[in-house]
Amino acid sequence: MNRSSVEITPEILLRAYASGLFPMAENADDPGLFWVEPKERGIIPLDGFHVPQRLARTVASDRFEITVDQDFNAVIAGCAAPDDGREETWINGRIRALYGELFDLGYCHTVEVRDAGRLVGGLYGVSLGAAFFGESMFHRERDSSKVALVHLVARLRRGGYTLLDTQFVTAHLARFGALAVPRKAYMTELEAALELQGEWWSWPPGLDVSGAEALAELALPA
Repeated sequence: MNRSSVEITPEILLRAYASGLFPMAENADDPGLFWVEPKERGIIPLDGFHVPQRLARTVASDRFEITVDQDFNAVIAGCAAPDDGREETWINGRIRALYGELFDLGYCHTVEVRDAGRLVGGLYGVSLGAAFFGESMFHRERDSSKVALVHLVARLRRGGYTLLDTQFVTAHLARFGALAVPRKAYMTELEAALELQGEWWSWPPGLDVSGAEALAELALPA
C-alpha cells in the first residue's frame, strides 16, 4: 500500500491500472488515496463463470430491468452506501470525481438493475483494452447485484474481453468461479489483455438485453 503524493488524474489512473495498481481511500471522509497492488489478485475467468441454477432462473425471468451506462452517479452512490456487513466505504469524494471523469471519457461503465423503475442494484468498473476492472457493486433487493454481474460477464464475453479483474476474492465472488492468482501470473494476463481491444458496446446502446440473451451468451440454458 503506497499513499499517493501527487494529484491523480484520469490519465494517471489509467496508467496505474495498466501497471497492476488501483486506488482506494481509508474511508469516505479521508481526502487522500493510496495505491494497492495485492500479492494475489482476484479474477473471474470469463470461460469459467458459474451461474447457480436458481440465479439463472431469476435472470431468465426478466424480473429486473437491466440498463447500461445510464446513471453513473446513482450507481456509485449505491456502492458507497452502507450495506449488509458493510458500515463504512472506501469510496470518498475523490474516487467519485475521478471515476465520474473516466465515465465521461468512456472508460468507466455501469450496469443498472431496476425493479418497477427503482434502482435496486448495480455495479461499475473500468474498461481498458480487453480487460475490465470491477470496482464495486451493491444490492437493495435479493439477487439484484448478482443479476448485474451475470449481465456484465455476458457483455464482456460477447465483446471479446479476456480478463475480468475483481481485485480480491470474496466468498460471494467465489460462488461464481472467482479465484486468486499470484501477481506475476496476473500481470501476464493483464499485459496480454491490453494488447487487445474489447468491445463494450457489442450490444448497441439502448438495446434491451433479455435474461435469455445474456444466458445464451454464457452458453447456459434460459
